Order: sequence, then structure tokens, then C-alpha cells
Amino acid sequence: MSLSNIFIFLILIPLTFPQAITQSARRKDCVCDLKNSDAVFPMNKLKKVETDALQCTGTITSEKMTELDRLVLGLQQRIKQLEDNVVMLEKEDNKNIYGAVSLRIIELEIAEIQDLVDKLNRTTKNYQHLSVQTAAQLEDMKDTMVELEKFDNMLVIKKDRENQRIKRELEQCKEEIKATAPPPTVPPARCGLGRLVSVAGPRTYSLTVYSTSYPYGAWGRDANPAPGDENKYWLVVLSSSNVYGHFVRQYGTLSTLLLGIGPKDTYISSSNPATNTIQGSNMVMYGNMLYYNCYYTYSVCQFNMATRAVSTVALPKDAGYNNKFPFAHLGTTYSYTDMDFATDESGVYVIYATTSNFGNVVISKVETSNPPALNQTWSTSLHKRTVTNTFMVCGVLYATRYVNTETEEIFYSYDTKTKVERYDLKINIKKMQTNIEFLNYDPRDHLLYVYSDAYILTYELIFQ
Repeated sequence: MSLSNIFIFLILIPLTFPQAITQSARRKDCVCDLKNSDAVFPMNKLKKVETDALQCTGTITSEKMTELDRLVLGLQQRIKQLEDNVVMLEKEDNKNIYGAVSLRIIELEIAEIQDLVDKLNRTTKNYQHLSVQTAAQLEDMKDTMVELEKFDNMLVIKKDRENQRIKRELEQCKEEIKATAPPPTVPPARCGLGRLVSVAGPRTYSLTVYSTSYPYGAWGRDANPAPGDENKYWLVVLSSSNVYGHFVRQYGTLSTLLLGIGPKDTYISSSNPATNTIQGSNMVMYGNMLYYNCYYTYSVCQFNMATRAVSTVALPKDAGYNNKFPFAHLGTTYSYTDMDFATDESGVYVIYATTSNFGNVVISKVETSNPPALNQTWSTSLHKRTVTNTFMVCGVLYATRYVNTETEEIFYSYDTKTKVERYDLKINIKKMQTNIEFLNYDPRDHLLYVYSDAYILTYELIFQ
């Protein structure tokens, strides 16, 4: 008797023969045997693939992927510095003790370069071993997944691949449309650089010696260095509550900064926070002076790196400070970024907002005298809380906004010479981390220096 007939039999008989079915059920049981012809799913193989994938993710991190680049970059910087020192030694060689001291310095630099080469060789060998091991592991995972795919009777994986292919084609189509319609650009300014058309990079991408301990900070080069300080780099981390800083760390070269070698710390104050210490992640260095928002005031602080003296100049009394007009986007607020500082070919600017300008951005040129002073000022219609960062190039203010976790967009410009505002710029910055806490332009190398969730980066501005 078939299974369907048994069910019909059990349903119909009680309607007409209740007593007979009871007696029958007592005498004999009905047993159904259901057999599945499909093979048993190998759950242990799927768990092994998941374990191997987690192991790969833990072994191959973003820090490891960029370690070789950092070492090579550091080696290039050290060799370039050595070449410069050798040229200087040849000019100064007058057989006296000064030449002997310079020669000793070069010997030490060669030893440091040899250490870097040795470390580069060790790292390369480790990566070669890791590459071979990971390739074999990935091949095993691939074979296992091909085997497991045979159990996909509903063709879910095949349909998902088709969906991914369609998405890629749509994205490619979008990019082609963008390419055929180039974004509006700002007219050439006074520097002879041409129009800003795109941002390339990042050219540098690395954690600092502090790793991920301090997500807020700033870094860069002196935009107007003293002779002999052209290769120096500075770094400030907000070591208290992600808001306050009280010392500046300097390195002789980019490579020593990336490797954390030979830092020199200059303290504004022994305690943090304190009067005239740093508040917020926006600051710049110009002429061996650090410019930043003084702690708990609406004043600009000028810190002399040589003498450790602090001079100040106050903004207008209705200027926002203490988190009144910070940079922000829908997802977050960049705390205590009421003041932004920028350098360009002509000097230093402070960017802020005032109540009299309805919370919109105001630009003031900072005279780098001692004490500093505010010079010409421009008012814009750009609301400061809609902006994530600003920077200046050739007297033109640019503003960025958050698009998503991977993209920041330069969308706005204000020309201080013509007073023309534009909101139609569409120049994207490819992010490596979610948020950009600091961004500034260096007129010496035309790079944007970025501090992003504890990472330091540089981007190249491309001019037409």
C-alpha cells in the first residue's frame, strides 16, 4: 500500500467504522520508512573552511600589507638624506675636525641604512613564506567550496554570483558616465598651479608609533621651515579625552617618523589640559611656530618651538568655541573642532564660525608676527556643521564632506580674491579609515596631510 493510500485509509475509516479501526490499531501498527537519496552535507568541511578563513584574516592584516612599503619608503628617505650629507661633506672638507665629525655622522647613517636593509630582507623572507603558505591554504579552501557547491540544489550561489556581476557592471557604467562629464573645477588662482581636478593616493598610509591608541591627532611638515629643518616632520596626538594635547613630537625625516626612530618631544605644559595647551585636532606649523586653538578660549595660540613661549590673539567675541560650531556629519561630530587652521603659499589662516554670520564659515588671515594678529577676514555662506574639514590652496578655501565610509568629497570652494563661492565641486578622496580628523595642505610638496582614526596619510593634489 502506498503512503498516500495509507493516509486516506486512516482518515476515511474512522468516519464509518470507529470501532473497527480501534480494534485494528490494537492488533497491528502502521510503519512508514522515508529514505533520502541525497548525500549527507559535510558540515565538518564547512566549519574547517570558516576556521581557515578566520585564520587568514587574523594573519594578513592591513598593517602587514603596508609594512614593506613603509620600510622601502624609509630606506629611500634615508639614502636620499645620506646623499645630501655626502655632498655637504665634500663641500666642507677642509681636513679639520668638523670634517671628521661629519664623516662620523655619515658612518652612523650608513649603519642605520644597513639595519633597515637587514630588516627589509627579514620581512621579505617572512612574507614569501607567508605567501606560499596562504596560497596553499586558499587553494584547499577553493577546492572545498567547489565540492560544497554541489549541495546548492536551489542554485543560490549561482544566482548570487550573477547579482554581483550585474552590480559590477552597473558600477562600471556609473564610472564611465562620470568620466564623460568631468566635474566643475576652480579657476586658476595666483600660484600658477592651474585648476584642482582630482586627488590621488594615498601616497603614505601608516600607523604611528602609538598604534591605534589615539584616534585624534595631526601631523605634517613646517610650511615655512628654517634652513636645515626642511626634512623635519611633526606629530601631535590628543592624549587626553581625544580632545587635549600638550606636547609636539618631531622627527628628522619621514622614514624615522614611520619607524618611530629618534623622536624629539617639546612640551607646551607639563600637565594636560592646562592654560594655552592644545584643544582639538586642528593645527599647523609655520616658521617653527605651532598654531592651534588655545585650551578653553576663543583665542589662537602661537607656540614657539625654540623658546617654548606662547603668544595669543583672540577671535571675535561671537566666534564659536568649546564645541559650539564643530565639524560634523550625520554620523558623528568631530569634538572641539570649532577652529581649523590652514597653510598655503601665502601663510596661515584660521577658519571658524560666528553667531553674527549665523554659524557659517569665516576665514581670517593670521599675521605670523609675535604676537600674532588677525588680518583680512572673509565671510561665507557655508554652514560649518555641514563640513568635515577645510584646507587652503593659493588663497582658495576648499571644504569636504562625508559621503560614506570609503569616500570624502571636496564639494565647496571660496576664492578670497574674487569672493566667488561654488558648491558644485565633485572631487573625491579615497579614504582608508572611516573618519578624517585632520587635513591640511603643504604648499612645498602640494600634498594633503591627513590624520584618520590613528593613521597618518598623504594625498597628492592634481592640478590641470
